[in-house]
Amino acid sequence: MAKAKTAADEKAIDAADDVEMHVKNGAETLKLGFEKAVKNYDHLVGYGKDTVEAYMKAANVAGKGAETLHNEIYAYSKQSIEDTIAATKALMGTKSIHEAFELQTDFAKTAFDAYVSQLTRLSELFVSTTKDTMAPIQGRVQAWVETVQSTRAA
Repeated sequence: MAKAKTAADEKAIDAADDVEMHVKNGAETLKLGFEKAVKNYDHLVGYGKDTVEAYMKAANVAGKGAETLHNEIYAYSKQSIEDTIAATKALMGTKSIHEAFELQTDFAKTAFDAYVSQLTRLSELFVSTTKDTMAPIQGRVQAWVETVQSTRAA
């Protein structure tokens, strides 16, 4: 019977050692998991800060682009009105229908060419502004992909 108690005691000691080992391993695993979570959290917070900065930069570029487009439209409109007034004055001073027709034809051709040229210019400015505005945001998309991949790999 003494041997039976000894075997039972040994089993209890082995069980206690197993529990102690599992608690110790669990604590280490929990610590490593927490450290990994904190590291990933810091990484994501940094990503968020950089993203806000990218959006602010994009908003500034868009604002400057809108201002440039506005100035171009204003300058074109002003010039167009001045040209129209000058053409109207010249048209009123003509002495023949033929001369008036030629002036009107030249004015219409010049006005149309200026209009097409201005549309081309505005289109180029719009495309340029859009590219410049999206550049910082596209960089953040790439950073997000890298963040997700590094988080998954860790």
